[in-house]
Amino acid sequence: MKIYKYHLLEKESNVTLISESKAAILKAKESLVNNRLILEKYIAENNNFLTSFTPIKIKTEFEVLNLMSEASVKCDVGPMAAIAGALADLMLNAMKKGNGPDFIPAKIALVENGGEIAVDSEKEMKIALFAGLNELNLNIGFLIEKKDCPIGIGTSSATIGHAISLGQADAVTIFANTATLADCAATRIANLVRGYDVEKSIKNALDVAETIDGVSGALISRDNKIGQVGNLPKIFKIEGDKKKILSNKIDDIFPGNYDVFK
Repeated sequence: MKIYKYHLLEKESNVTLISESKAAILKAKESLVNNRLILEKYIAENNNFLTSFTPIKIKTEFEVLNLMSEASVKCDVGPMAAIAGALADLMLNAMKKGNGPDFIPAKIALVENGGEIAVDSEKEMKIALFAGLNELNLNIGFLIEKKDCPIGIGTSSATIGHAISLGQADAVTIFANTATLADCAATRIANLVRGYDVEKSIKNALDVAETIDGVSGALISRDNKIGQVGNLPKIFKIEGDKKKILSNKIDDIFPGNYDVFK
């Protein structure tokens, strides 16, 4: 079976899609465009939804807004902390359910949107950990098996990326039942990893991660110290030149053999 990889740039959204189904990939692309338009229109009329660092509880006719609101309330952060994960979940849903009488659900579906990942696959998928300057960076990866799916993976960092983090973690990776929740929870937990005592900062943040309903596991790295809690997918060691992996980021964050879908 051929498996395709598709890279998509849609304004601020930088997306990688992996599937055996070209039709499913196109459905995901359609979902992204449509849901971004909904978000842009709502934010233009409700600027607080864009700028708030605290939860905003709303109920609308639009699933993307509701997902973001629900996760923000659950994790006690602003709704924009969930934007990448929510868009990833909706793209995944489009790949698995789609619409139309002739649509065949994807057996392999992976969406990565700005580092937030949604997976529902019958085939094992490998995902590398990107942790900035930490020694763990691109040294380990996670093997996502069928039994793990569907799964959302969110990562937040104070040392890499453009997203705002109020903590000092090199990387906080959260595993949850949706990418929306994983995205929001990663922001919440990363904000808590701070203070002079590195080990204590990690432990305190892991304690909070355990209390968030829907979060199955967490991995935190800071200053080459690491802590984990809950059920994590299988971890594997990544071999190879890290500089080369970084230069080929799109290809090597998801190790495997894929045909490029253009």
